[in-house]
Amino acid sequence: MNITGVLESSIYVDDVPRATGFYRRIFGFEQIEGDDRFCALSVAGRQVFLIFKKGATLKPVPLPGGVIPPHDGSGQLHFAFSVPAADLPAWEQRLAENGVAIETRVAWPRGGHSIYFRDPDGHLVELITPGCWSIY
Repeated sequence: MNITGVLESSIYVDDVPRATGFYRRIFGFEQIEGDDRFCALSVAGRQVFLIFKKGATLKPVPLPGGVIPPHDGSGQLHFAFSVPAADLPAWEQRLAENGVAIETRVAWPRGGHSIYFRDPDGHLVELITPGCWSIY
């Protein structure tokens, strides 16, 4: 038996349309599902980034094929999207053009670089190049 990767990651936000618009505008993610409670975005055609409305999944969600158990989250979460090193300057420019301030930059001991910024709900978003972790 093997785990083949992380398929879904999620954040919880106050305003799903606002958050969805941010991630679609900044990253160009395609929306693959959604309703008033959540939005599912495709990341590189192989991962799903879920945006849930805070408090909207505190009760089980019945579906034709089963039930999704309750879940929720709060606080300023952190996650990172991987980018090629050569693309990092273009990402910095894209963020600036969209009025998104870079909070900090980090040069990692293995040679990778990260930039950190906040989304509209205060989540800490990181763009990271190869050379941070021994596996990337």
